[in-house]
Amino acid sequence: MQLFARQRFYWMNLGIPLLCAALVFLLFDMTQVDIAFSNLLFDPISQAFPLDHVRLFEQITHKWARIVPNWTAEIALIGGLLSLLWPRINSQKYPGLGGFLERTKVAPVLRFTTEHRRDFWFVVFAFAICTGVIHFLKAHTSVYCPIETTLYGGKLAHIEWYSNFQLFKEAGDGRCWPGGHASGGFTMLALYFVARRHQWRFAKAILWGSLWLGFIYGTTRVLQGWHYMSHTFWAGIFVWLACLLTALAFYGRARLDVPVLQKVNALGSTTPIQAAG
Repeated sequence: MQLFARQRFYWMNLGIPLLCAALVFLLFDMTQVDIAFSNLLFDPISQAFPLDHVRLFEQITHKWARIVPNWTAEIALIGGLLSLLWPRINSQKYPGLGGFLERTKVAPVLRFTTEHRRDFWFVVFAFAICTGVIHFLKAHTSVYCPIETTLYGGKLAHIEWYSNFQLFKEAGDGRCWPGGHASGGFTMLALYFVARRHQWRFAKAILWGSLWLGFIYGTTRVLQGWHYMSHTFWAGIFVWLACLLTALAFYGRARLDVPVLQKVNALGSTTPIQAAG
């Protein structure tokens, strides 16, 4: 039963994303679908993507949209740092300080951060690792954005990421693949793994909300000519894999798979299954 749960977990969380990666590669990278879609958004008369020149659209979808992942990362970092304080506050040795913290409602906040220390630091590390992965791929593929290429009035050649990939050195100055703005929305997937660990009832809502947020972030940049649609899908795939591996390192598979283990236990076992890790 535990073997079945393990296989199911890795199929759902690792196998499906890898399958999606293969489909995106075949349907987008090996065809002209990306270019055909961007052609619909490009005005050949003005030689521009009209939405790229709408300042309000840029402000809302590119500038303000960063607030959500940025604030999430900052709150997680603050929570992680605060979680280190409470164990070091000796209420018996400093009763005055302890009483002050209780009266000002600071003590419950510090206790909460201490209880969820691993969660706060997981979010911090997941965001950092996701950002690092995306930046690595950008630098080592050197893909230029559509608006920068000769296809849409630019001066640089259009190339596919796989034809210019360099593992051990930067491939050039291009920084368009995968979608960085989309990845900012997708990093909110880290909260899904926290919710899954604690079996929160809104875990699936967080999952779908994070996926939609990343998709919306990426699509707005596609409309402006700064990305192809496949760049958004690739960003989601890499961010998911980065969050998954980070969550496995922080929590272990069993803690993330508790609901599945309980279901398997209910179907065919009378011995409680303990989630280790």
